[in-house]
Amino acid sequence: MKNIYLTVMVLAATLILSGCSPFTLVSSETYNNADLADYKTFRIVTPDQGELPEGMEMVTYYNIAAAIREQMVARGFTEDPSSPLLINFAVTVRREISTAPAYTAYPPFALGPGPLGGYYRSFIYPRYYYWNLNAQVITGIYKEGVLTVDMIDIDRKLPLFSASVATIINGGRGRYRNLSQIAEAVNKLYSRFPVPLLPQYKNKKTAYDNTPEAYL
Repeated sequence: MKNIYLTVMVLAATLILSGCSPFTLVSSETYNNADLADYKTFRIVTPDQGELPEGMEMVTYYNIAAAIREQMVARGFTEDPSSPLLINFAVTVRREISTAPAYTAYPPFALGPGPLGGYYRSFIYPRYYYWNLNAQVITGIYKEGVLTVDMIDIDRKLPLFSASVATIINGGRGRYRNLSQIAEAVNKLYSRFPVPLLPQYKNKKTAYDNTPEAYL
């Protein structure tokens, strides 16, 4: 009986812990030996620089942008529309399993074979404007709703950092998650970002998050 009780408690604890965050860091990588701390400012891609991912409404764009902004400010960056550090992002909209080049040779905003396999809309700012044409990505672990963020020195067209998190689309409903859930997903996406949080933000919850893991 004691063993059964212990087993049940372990299973319950596992479920609780796994339920703390429904989001998974898919990838996180720094490119070109970049020192992101050298950049003091940033700017976030705007819809007029391209086209929103398929099915994304402006409210979701603003939610993602707000979550990214919060993470950057918490690391000492200042938002500046003239900053060379551009933060671009995309969301996969169709599940595929393949390996493909990390760019697309299609015109801006067009649908075509992309780095996640199958057909999907480009990053808001077309990725092939700045990505190394020989770079490859393993897409087998990507699925619908994966948010990918690129950081680029736009003046030099130089990729600096890229990370992905799954999944900001609710699989059961096929809809984008709400503001607090997107903030949690972006928090996970930044979990291996090379610039640490400022001391006053460590162990502090985000403005939208109710989970104890925020900013950890």
